[in-house]
Amino acid sequence: MRDEQAHEAASMYYLQGQTMETIARHLGVSRSSVSRLLSYARETGLVRISVSAAPGNKGTLAGQISELFGIHTSVVPVHDVHTEVNRLHNVALVAAERLIDMMKPGATLGIAWGNTTSEITRCLPKVNFPGSTVVQLNGAATATESGMPYADAIISRAARAIGGAMVHFPVPTFFDYAETKNALWRERSIRTVLKTIDNCDIALFGVGSLSARLPSHVYSGGFLDTEEIAAAQRDGVVGDICTVLIRENGSTDMELNARASGPTPHTLRRIPRRLCVVAGASKALPLLGALRARVITDLVLDDGAARELLDLVRTRSTHMRNHLR
Repeated sequence: MRDEQAHEAASMYYLQGQTMETIARHLGVSRSSVSRLLSYARETGLVRISVSAAPGNKGTLAGQISELFGIHTSVVPVHDVHTEVNRLHNVALVAAERLIDMMKPGATLGIAWGNTTSEITRCLPKVNFPGSTVVQLNGAATATESGMPYADAIISRAARAIGGAMVHFPVPTFFDYAETKNALWRERSIRTVLKTIDNCDIALFGVGSLSARLPSHVYSGGFLDTEEIAAAQRDGVVGDICTVLIRENGSTDMELNARASGPTPHTLRRIPRRLCVVAGASKALPLLGALRARVITDLVLDDGAARELLDLVRTRSTHMRNHLR
């Protein structure tokens, strides 16, 4: 019975492009039940998502982005009727398969926690990679709570899916004082985690946006107070990568980042494969900053975000040409 329901749900979702809400009404179940049926379909092999290499055709969204930034790009078509949550889920499904394609036995995977990576780890099929490791790329604690259950769930799901060991990073997301961070970075236990991050083969992360429709956890979870966020906006910050704040031009030189626990763009660039996943046009601006910071080798995003990104590039280029005249 479950196989039949999972097959019907998968057919409606992947072949007919129906939303989870529509499928739930059709099957007479809840939306969460549909999500579980789709997960079951993937885990049991009823569904296998294949991500082909991005074409070099300049006329495609993926081809244009790949050529502009020298990266591997996959663009996920998403119907306009989908909610932001559905949009994220669709993109996460493709990203999960792309990630599995990158993995190999003995690989170390670094994951920055966030709404996007949380959804990706829910979508990961169980594929065992002996000797693999999953390490948390950025701290998760705030002044009022540890933040660890949220980050732990993401790291744990990924480790269970690939059969890997877990390495947590038990430090604040942002330190109150840069000197405190510098002192803690000298501790052997923390240096061990930092060394594991330095030895990552793959990094998985999203981009946080100050203006996304689905609020980024960094800005909605109390990791920065309202005054700090306002000051960051005045300084030209458009979002973050792994909780390191970034401007549109890709620069990250600011006082707040001296207190951030996430890897700097310089550290990220030392990791051979860096998979960034973006859902929603409202994240196009921080994505542009991340691309200009050269921290991305592989990108999975929805078609709306892809179009907005290309529009931003064209608009900024036109503005610059007019300014130089």
